Amino acid sequence: MMEEEELEFVEELEAVLQLTPEVQLAIEQVFPSQDPLDRADFNAVEYINTLFPTEQSLANIDEVVNKIRLKIRRLDDNIRTVVRGQTNVGQDGRQVKEITRDIKQLDHAKRHLTTSITTLNHLHMLAGGVDSLEAMTRRRQYGEVANLLQGVMNVLEHFHKYMGIPQIRQLSERVKAAQTELGQQILADFEEAFPSQGTKRPGGPSNVLRDACLVANILDPRIKQEIIKKFIKQHLSEYLVLFQENQDVAWLDKIDRRYAWIKRQLVDYEEKYGRMFPREWYMTERIAVEFCHVTRTELAKIMRTRAKEIEVKLLLFAIQRTTNFEGFLAKRFSGCTLTDGTLKKLESPPTSTNPFLEDEPAPEMEELATEKGDLDQPKKPKAPDNPFHGIVSKCFEPHLYVYIESQDKNLGELIDRFVADFKSQGPPKPNTDEGGAVLPSCADLFVYYKKCMVQCSQLSTGEPMIALTTIFQKYLREYAWKILSGNLPKTTTSSGGLTISSLLKEKEGSEVAKFTLEELCLICSILSTAEYCLATTQQLEEKLKEKVDVSLIERINLTGEMDTFSTVISSSIQLLVQDLDAACDPALTAMSKMQWQNVEHVGDQSPYVTSVILHIKQNVPIIRDNLASTRKYFTQFCIKFANSFIPKFITHLFKCKPISMVGAEQLLLDTHSLKMVLLDLPSIGSQVVRKAPASYTKIVVKGMTRAEMILKVVMAPHEPLVVFVDNYIKLLTDCNTETFQKILDMKGLKRSEQSSMLELLRQRLPAPPSGAEGSSSLSLMAPTPEQESSRIRKLEKLIKKRL
Repeated sequence: MMEEEELEFVEELEAVLQLTPEVQLAIEQVFPSQDPLDRADFNAVEYINTLFPTEQSLANIDEVVNKIRLKIRRLDDNIRTVVRGQTNVGQDGRQVKEITRDIKQLDHAKRHLTTSITTLNHLHMLAGGVDSLEAMTRRRQYGEVANLLQGVMNVLEHFHKYMGIPQIRQLSERVKAAQTELGQQILADFEEAFPSQGTKRPGGPSNVLRDACLVANILDPRIKQEIIKKFIKQHLSEYLVLFQENQDVAWLDKIDRRYAWIKRQLVDYEEKYGRMFPREWYMTERIAVEFCHVTRTELAKIMRTRAKEIEVKLLLFAIQRTTNFEGFLAKRFSGCTLTDGTLKKLESPPTSTNPFLEDEPAPEMEELATEKGDLDQPKKPKAPDNPFHGIVSKCFEPHLYVYIESQDKNLGELIDRFVADFKSQGPPKPNTDEGGAVLPSCADLFVYYKKCMVQCSQLSTGEPMIALTTIFQKYLREYAWKILSGNLPKTTTSSGGLTISSLLKEKEGSEVAKFTLEELCLICSILSTAEYCLATTQQLEEKLKEKVDVSLIERINLTGEMDTFSTVISSSIQLLVQDLDAACDPALTAMSKMQWQNVEHVGDQSPYVTSVILHIKQNVPIIRDNLASTRKYFTQFCIKFANSFIPKFITHLFKCKPISMVGAEQLLLDTHSLKMVLLDLPSIGSQVVRKAPASYTKIVVKGMTRAEMILKVVMAPHEPLVVFVDNYIKLLTDCNTETFQKILDMKGLKRSEQSSMLELLRQRLPAPPSGAEGSSSLSLMAPTPEQESSRIRKLEKLIKKRL
C-alpha cells in the first residue's frame, strides 16, 4: 500500500515538473551529463533492462542496488551544498526560483531511483518465488506452497501494468501453470487416497492432504468443490450399496437403519478425517446434507414403485422417524451449507411444534374437552426455525393422500360412534345447576380435529391441508345433521283443544306442554352444543389459515358450516317457542269461546290467564336454567315467544264478540295481568331478579299496550261518532279500517251502523295527528255517563289492588 502511494506521488510530481525545452537545454549546458538518470525522458523499466539484460544478470542485483544507494547519498550531499551556497543575504527572488528548480529536478531523480529499487525488489521476489513454487510443487511440500503461493500472487499484482514486458509476462504464465499443476496434482492425490472403487487408505496421506486443502483454498474454487464432491461421493458409496431399492432394509419399516448408518458415519468421519479438512469447509454438515438429498431421492423412487404397499401407520412411522432425524440435524448443525449455490434452499418450516416429537399435553386435552374456544389457546413461544425441515420428509408429501383417506375413514367411524353412543346412553341428564350440558361428543370431535390439523401441518402446508379442510367440512355438516338436528324432538300436529269446562277444571301443575322435561333439556343441550360448535368452527377456520401456505388462504372457508350450526340454533329456539306457544293455544281458544256479553261482574283473572301463566312457569325456568351458559339465546327465545304469542293473543281477542261493558273490563284486567307476566318472563320463577333486556321489554310493552288500547276503544261509547272515531285514531297509532271493523264487531254493532262509522273514519284518517291535539285531552270517560265512569274507576282500583 505504501509503495502504491509512493508511485502515485511520483506520477503527480512528474506532472508538476514538466520543464520547458529552453530550461532543459540550459540545464544541459550548465550541467552536462551522460548519466541516463539525468535524462528528461528517463524510463525506469528501460533502465532496469539495461542493467539486467538476462535473468542470470540478476545474480549481482545487490551490488547494483548498493551503487545506486551510494549515488543517492552523493546527490543528497550535492543538494545540501547547493542550497547552503545559495542562501546568502540579499539574494533576489530570481536566484531563489533557480535554486528551487534545481532542488525539484534532483528530487525528481531521487523518486525515479526509489521506484526502480522497489520494482527491482518485487521482481527479485517474484522470480525467486516462482522458482521455489515450482520446486516445492514437484516435492509436494503443500504446507510451504500454501504460504508461498499467496505471497507470489500478491507480488504479481504489482506487475499488472508491466505485462507488456516479455519477461514479466513469462513469469505470470509460469505462476498460472504452477497453479494448474497444483490443482491437478492435488486432485490426483485425493483420488489416490480415496479411490472411487475399493477401500479407503488409512492414516498416512492425511497430513499431506491436510496441507493440500490449504492450497486448494487459494486455488480456483472449482478445485475445492471437486475435492468436496469426490470425497462425499466416495464416503456415501457404501450407503447406496447397502440400501439399494431391492434390499429389504430399503423399505419404510426399516427407515431407522438409514439414519443410524449416517450417524455412525459422521462419528467415524470426525475421528479419522476431522482435522484433515479446514473447519470452514463444514465437511460434516455437507456429508449429512448430501445424505439427506440422496435419501430423499431414493425414498421417493421406492415409494413410487411400491405405492400400493404404503399404509397410513407405516407412512406416519416413517415421517415420525424422519422428522426426528431432521430435528437431530438442526441441533447438530447450523445449516449454513444449505445456502450454497450447489444446494437447494428448502422452504422454512411451520411455526408450530412437531406433534410426532412430543404428544399433546394431557392438561391441554382436558381444556379442549371442557372449555369453549378450545382452539383459541394462548400462543406458545415461537419455536426457532429448523433449516433442515423437509430436507428428507418432502418426499412423503405426494403420498399424504393415504393419510387424508385414513382421517376420512376415522372421522366417519367417530361420527357413527357418536350416533351409537347417543342412542345407547340417551340424552344428557337434566342438570339445572350448571345449565344445559354441551354434548361431550362435540369436544371429542374438535380435539381430534386439532390433532389432525397440527399433524398435517407438520407433513405439509400445501394441498394436503386443503384436502384435510374439505374432510373437516364434511364431518362438521354430518355432526350437525346426525347428532344435533337428527336428535331434536319431533313436534306433533295433533292438538287436544280444551273445552271451557275442561279448562275451568284444569288443576294447577297438570302437564299440558307437548315436550317432557327431558325433551326440553335435550333441546337446550343441542342448542348449547350448536353454539359451542359455531364459535369453535370460527376459531378452527382462523387456525387453518395460520397453518396453510399464504397462497392457499383464500380456499379456507367454513362459512357454510357455521351457517349450518346457526340453523340448528334457530331450529332449537323455534321448537321451544312452538312448544310453549302450543301449550297456550287451548287457553286462548277457550278465551275466544267464552260468552263475554254474559259477564255480569269483574272478578279476579280469568281461568285461561291462569292456564297461560301456569305453562309459562312450567317451561320458562327449565329453559332459562338450561341456557344459563348461552344467555343471548335465552333472550332470543323470549323475544320470539313474545313476537309469536302477542299477535296470536290479539287475534283471539278479536274473536271475542260480542262483548259487554263488564266483559271488556274483565278482558282489560286479564290483558294487564298477561302483560305483567310477560314483562317478568325472563326472570320468572328465579330467585335472582334480573332486569329484562330492553329489546324484549319494548316488544312486550308495544304489543300488549295495543291490546289494551283495543279494549279501551271497545269500552268507549260509540256516540257521538266523531269523538269515538277520533279516540280510535288517537289510541291506535296503526289504525286502519280493517282493525276498526273488528272493533265494531266486538261491540256488537249492526252492519248498517258500521257503514256510517267506517265512512267517517275514512274521512278523519288523513287529518294530521296534531290536528286532533285539542280534542286529545278528551278522555274516554268525558262523554260517558256517571255510571260508566264509576265502573272504570272500580276497574282501576282492582288493578292497583292486584299490583
